[in-house]
Amino acid sequence: MKSYFRTEIAGMEGYVPGEQPKLENLCKLNTNENAFPPSPAVKRAIAELDWERLRRYPDPLADALRDKIAEVFGLKRENVIAGNGSDDILTMLFRCFTSPELPMACLYPTYSLYPELAKMQGAAVIPVPLAPRTFELPGDLLKRVEKANLLIITRPNAPTGNSFPLETMRELCRNFDGVVLFDEAYADFADDNCMEFVKEFPNVIVSRTFSKSYALAGLRLGFAVGSPELIAGMFKVKDSYNLDRMTQALGLAAFSDRAYLKECSEKIRTIRKDFTERLENLGFQVVPSQTNFVFAAPPDRDGERCFRALRDRAIIVRYFRGPETGDYVRITIGTPKEMDRVITALREIYANPGAN
Repeated sequence: MKSYFRTEIAGMEGYVPGEQPKLENLCKLNTNENAFPPSPAVKRAIAELDWERLRRYPDPLADALRDKIAEVFGLKRENVIAGNGSDDILTMLFRCFTSPELPMACLYPTYSLYPELAKMQGAAVIPVPLAPRTFELPGDLLKRVEKANLLIITRPNAPTGNSFPLETMRELCRNFDGVVLFDEAYADFADDNCMEFVKEFPNVIVSRTFSKSYALAGLRLGFAVGSPELIAGMFKVKDSYNLDRMTQALGLAAFSDRAYLKECSEKIRTIRKDFTERLENLGFQVVPSQTNFVFAAPPDRDGERCFRALRDRAIIVRYFRGPETGDYVRITIGTPKEMDRVITALREIYANPGAN
């Protein structure tokens, strides 16, 4: 059959989202959703929505939301753009800064959507392999990415969960001749972030999502901040009405409740610390995490066996095949009760080497 697709699209495999399983007594810890509900302010905002206004188009610029984001981070409205999830932000970035003549660079392993977006633009991908087991940056990072026009640093990184020294990031921004995107989906669970770099460097963009720390994965909302020139360029390729009225209202309510954000993030950090220690007591190697998940290698370093054995017990975690990642499973930080269930299951699995 004749193909009507562009060569780039015909050759793509496409991004595969995390599984949304339907199992009884499910413990779902595979897609890094928040262990706790959204801010109560979101519930109030839903009750206050005027359903009649849904016949009108939403604000195409999301100005109220952008103003609040700018206020919190000490920026101006023109420094901020909002999108239908951070994936929408990424699509804008790839439209703006990549092409067959403009390669992009990203870490490896990292978020697997990046190469797929590059393929859509016909852009070459320059992978930067992280160190085995520690997943640290190579010392010659700048040399490796010098031909790229867009460099993505996922910080903290996914699926590994670790972060990279802030001063190293600053030097990278200072010396890279292109646009640096810090994808900070998990920044609210980390010890530091790169948001202030937007004020220091004209080539830096920082993206955030509402799916993780704000517990709004079902809403689809993200944003990016950068210099007015970079943000203005992104507006040129943004879909006309990319954020509906409800998303803007609920996002504003969630973002405005800074106390609730801090409270939930600290709870997750506490649970993460306790869970990490318990995993290590079972013989797991756990990559130091700055996220709401852990990347952990079981005692036999057979990540697939661990994944399948947990699945048999209706505990769903994430497994990534490959020589760099196959030793590990990625486990979302859930509630204390969910973490207890995981530990109980793992004790059973690894107390009996023949257990499945």
